[in-house]
Amino acid sequence: MARIVSAGELERHAAAILAGAGSDAAEATLVASHLVGANLRGHDSHGVGMLPTYVSNVRLGALRPNQHAELVQDSGPIAVFSGNMGYGQVIASEATAVAIARARDHGVGIFGLRQTHHVGRVGAYAEQALAAGMIFIGFVSVLTPAARSAPYGGRRGRFGTNPVCIGFPADRAEGPVLLDFATTGLAAGKIRVAHNSGKALPEGMLIDGAGEPTTDPGVFFSDRDSSMLSFGGYKASGLALACELLAAALTGSGVIQQSELGRPAIRNGMLGIVLDPGRFGALEDIRAQTTALIDWVKSAPPAPGFAGVMVAGDPEQRALAERRAAGIAIDAVTWRELVAAGASVGVGLPE
Repeated sequence: MARIVSAGELERHAAAILAGAGSDAAEATLVASHLVGANLRGHDSHGVGMLPTYVSNVRLGALRPNQHAELVQDSGPIAVFSGNMGYGQVIASEATAVAIARARDHGVGIFGLRQTHHVGRVGAYAEQALAAGMIFIGFVSVLTPAARSAPYGGRRGRFGTNPVCIGFPADRAEGPVLLDFATTGLAAGKIRVAHNSGKALPEGMLIDGAGEPTTDPGVFFSDRDSSMLSFGGYKASGLALACELLAAALTGSGVIQQSELGRPAIRNGMLGIVLDPGRFGALEDIRAQTTALIDWVKSAPPAPGFAGVMVAGDPEQRALAERRAAGIAIDAVTWRELVAAGASVGVGLPE
């Protein structure tokens, strides 16, 4: 049975575990807030369920607490940072802040990240830029111990989940437009959530090591040759390749290849682009055009089985309102894993 936990309580538990693993108070608070923020928005794949992996990577020396974005290359609106394998939530938020400042000065601010642990939900950095009135575009490369996303036409993994994110300001009650997706049909963490909850996967998400389709999420963990599939055939497979080029090759993070596999930690490369919309024209006109477009899209009659058309960002805002009011459901398996992770660093959680 799932445990229902308020966001505040879950943040306190998460921060305590992070502190127990060596983070200072500021880092523990920031990372915990980021993780619970993902849970609140319906993305449990990037929420507190990541903590056991983080704690394990700290113990292995593959994740280094209390690191900050280290500027390694600076060229006007462009800045490249090394994360020194610190918490990606800290490193990416610091890099985004620099890009926002440079966008104010130059109209555009661009950052590259290398040597950074898991950055978490990429939409959080879009929200950071949007709060400053900016547009955000992000590409992320994902290097894990094994390549688990098959390219179009292949049956063995060659990519990570390689997400793309775009945030665009909008004057509406539902908030900005925020597109944030993995180039695989499901993020790897969503397979973990389905497995822990005892649920089958939708068809077309996963193949086993023989290349045969399966809806059993357990195959992803028992068969290391199994692979996720891209969400749109050759199109999303091409996007995954583009993420490797933009977020790994361009930034110096290092592209995924056989010689890079087998390391215990998640490593993300990232290219973030922040644009000042006021440099493109009158903000009033941009806002009016944005509102007109969204109204036009949402005016489409709903298809069978749908209550209405939503645009990117709407599902997260709906989940945020619901989960703030009702609490966050943590499945029993994930809760046991959190209890074990806490115990391993001297932090007790309710059984």
